[in-house]
Amino acid sequence: MAGKMNGVRMQRILGLVIATLAFSSLAGGPAVADVQGSMKVRIRNVHVGNVRLDQGRRRGLPIDVTALLTAAKGAPPMVCVLAANSIGNWGWGGWNDAPATPLSAAKAGMNSGDFESDPMPAADLQQLYAGLASDDGCVRELSVRLIGTQKPEVVGAELVSRLGSGDIALRAVAALGLGLVEAQGGVEPLIRTLRDGSVDVRANSAWALGRIENGRALAPLVAVFGDGAEKVRLAAVASVGHMDDSTSSIPALIRVLRQDNSPAVRRVAAWALGNLEAHDGVTALIDALAKDSDTRVREMSAWALGNIEDRRGVPALGAAIRGDAEERVRETAVWSLGNIGDRSAMDILAAATGDRNPNVRGTAAWAIGNMDDEGTHAPPGLLKLLGDDDTDTRLKAAWALGQLEDATALPAIRDALKAEKNDRVRRALIRALMKSGESSQQTLTQLLSSSDPQIREAAVRGIAGARSFDPWPWPWPRPRPYP
Repeated sequence: MAGKMNGVRMQRILGLVIATLAFSSLAGGPAVADVQGSMKVRIRNVHVGNVRLDQGRRRGLPIDVTALLTAAKGAPPMVCVLAANSIGNWGWGGWNDAPATPLSAAKAGMNSGDFESDPMPAADLQQLYAGLASDDGCVRELSVRLIGTQKPEVVGAELVSRLGSGDIALRAVAALGLGLVEAQGGVEPLIRTLRDGSVDVRANSAWALGRIENGRALAPLVAVFGDGAEKVRLAAVASVGHMDDSTSSIPALIRVLRQDNSPAVRRVAAWALGNLEAHDGVTALIDALAKDSDTRVREMSAWALGNIEDRRGVPALGAAIRGDAEERVRETAVWSLGNIGDRSAMDILAAATGDRNPNVRGTAAWAIGNMDDEGTHAPPGLLKLLGDDDTDTRLKAAWALGQLEDATALPAIRDALKAEKNDRVRRALIRALMKSGESSQQTLTQLLSSSDPQIREAAVRGIAGARSFDPWPWPWPRPRPYP
């Protein structure tokens, strides 16, 4: 009996944990979808190797660790596995999780596909449908998440029928479920519930329509840009930003960026303009980068200008690099200049190598290398970064020098290689040496005689002209600014 009671308490507390981790940006309880983390994302120009994320900025609300661990003792292993999987190790869970964890035995019977596409027995689905109406938030949460793994043609009609319930919580969780399964049959009912009297129902309906991505929902979503609830506007603007055919909404998004009184909504509007590559929005984004009082709005505006890759944004990005007090804005502006690839910005980037923040300096090095302007003389600031205190900055500087292939940088690269202790940076320096035309017999002999097999391999690859070895540093703005 004690074990059952512990399990019940664990479900309740872990329900709060799941809600906290998954829905931290919208404080609306477990029935309200997260427009900042759960939307499908269209990623452009991304290399998937060596990605560094600022995990601290992505974490949600504080967790009551004492209550969590107390309730966890003796709880059913399956509940613990589901809860642990929801945490996800910030990108290191799933298929590449550690081979031995405290719950390995319980996980052995649950592969990653167990709750993804396998059809559930009808009796289980009926139990989950009943769970949607539970007065326990954890039961509702787990029920809708499991329903969300099923095919829309199987569960869609049941979810639509619950949109008409007199119970606000049930309507909200039904909208969430329709978004999770991306039910095309739910589009018209969800459009109607955009006018629901409940903020949570309207917000989830807007979120779900963005997941479904049906063009019929575009005009109704734009119409709720003026909703009195910030949560609803956030969901609607984010959803429009995910619709590929939503270019007609760009004037409305510009108005939101310029006029909405919520920094969070303005930030998502800036993201939407960038994600849609809206050249008509460049002027508004430039103004927001220069004038908005909120750091996150300026950061997102900088990112959007880089994602649109419109050269009109270069002067504004340069001004932000030189003058914005917030390092996250300066770093994102540097990244954007590198992504735009306008070589007229080289002097701005060279100056940014002297920024007081290592993230800005490292991203400036990457941006210079991303210009890929072979034969360009390496800026003195880039050479100086070979001795930077920050390892990641040195790595990006070495990579950038390899991209530039500047023979005049060889003495600085040789000196840096003699002093460098980090293996990855040393391999990057060897790559830079070879691509810059290293021909010194003494240097080559030392590299090929190294006791480190990775150093020898890098030297051999470089001599042979292979260019596919480490590193390939890809600095994402911290955090990668998707709403």
